[in-house]
Amino acid sequence: MAETGETTDTPARALWRDRDFVVFWGAQTLSVSGDSFAYIAIPLLVLHVTGSVAQMGLLTGVAGAASVLAGLFAGALADRFDRRLLLIWCDLARMVLYGLIPLAWSFGPQVWLLYVVLPISEAVGMVFQVTYVTAVRNLVRGERITEANGLLYATSAAAGIAGPLLAGLVSERLGPTAAIAINAVSFAASALGVWLIRFGEQAHGEEEAVPARQGAWRELLAGAVFLWRHPVLRTLTVLLSFFIFLTLGLTDVLIYHLKHDLGGSDGTVGTVLAVAAAGTVGGSLLVAPIRRRLGFGPSWIGALAVSGLAIAGIGLQGGVPMLTALMAVYLACVSVAGICSMSLRQEVTPDHLLGRVTSAFWTIHFSMGPVGAAALTWAAGRYGATTVFLLTGAACLLIAVAALFTPVRGPDPGRPGRAA
Repeated sequence: MAETGETTDTPARALWRDRDFVVFWGAQTLSVSGDSFAYIAIPLLVLHVTGSVAQMGLLTGVAGAASVLAGLFAGALADRFDRRLLLIWCDLARMVLYGLIPLAWSFGPQVWLLYVVLPISEAVGMVFQVTYVTAVRNLVRGERITEANGLLYATSAAAGIAGPLLAGLVSERLGPTAAIAINAVSFAASALGVWLIRFGEQAHGEEEAVPARQGAWRELLAGAVFLWRHPVLRTLTVLLSFFIFLTLGLTDVLIYHLKHDLGGSDGTVGTVLAVAAAGTVGGSLLVAPIRRRLGFGPSWIGALAVSGLAIAGIGLQGGVPMLTALMAVYLACVSVAGICSMSLRQEVTPDHLLGRVTSAFWTIHFSMGPVGAAALTWAAGRYGATTVFLLTGAACLLIAVAALFTPVRGPDPGRPGRAA
């Protein structure tokens, strides 16, 4: 872990006083608020027009595949171009793409357009997310990385509580296309916020350590090579790839379960996901003290185990309140595990490689997700959502058990002596 000598202030005070971090924090909260509208509105739009959960899963799978492909070059872009400008252009591109949907829908349903816009938007979103991770490292250093990630996730999730709730209400009263239009506007606000940020010298602080440019393939593969040579990052990548296979389509299955099995309205769907998002807020705020107290391995493995139990529990519940509570527990555990994993990569990866390491991780991590999303939604339509939740929960528990026999179980895998 890099040491910056910034130990005179408490982490919380320093982060609150950092103008660039605060602006970045606000911009990302706005962006996630808009994303939560599309998160609800796109599946509802497909369901309203086609009535098919399989179509929902297929669209999720196609969009996920585009995200995986974009991950092949996203890291190289983040490492070689101005990260601030890259974030701005990604926001503006998504503003235009999502703005096309309500415009086209004003002439009638255009389901084909979703299969064009959503994959491109997800590809651009992958570039944004990879660059976003590198930007956090440029804005916050040392031991404050985990806390900064926790604060970003917590406020994003807090915005996500209101987002799905409002998206469900807007979709119910004005239609899903109105919610998607709000999403497009949020990207414009996010771009403006990022434009106000100045990274300063810290963004280029490791410039002297950057090696000469190599061939295109060696540039793209540098991140994957670093992941492979680091025993903990290698294991995390493999285990989380199986986890995303099992969970990427889980929201679609939950929406289908609420609408088809429990007879809920669009407003009910939005309310359930909004209240459940409180779990993400809680997990994000607790991740830094949990990791300090328990260490990385126990925190990460414990979060995965509890998430598996929560998923299985959802399959056994027929009531909306208990289902919502279990979904909140699941999201809290996902946020703890995800923030721990991302913070570790930021801590042990050299800055000039961070974009490609992040890109390589997400490309590998999400490569099995589209297939899993299609498989989960198909299985839900054929065998029922309850069966899918039970089997998915059991499989997540097996992943947690498997992690106990790997280097991930260590309390401090980010120690310099353990790095590749």
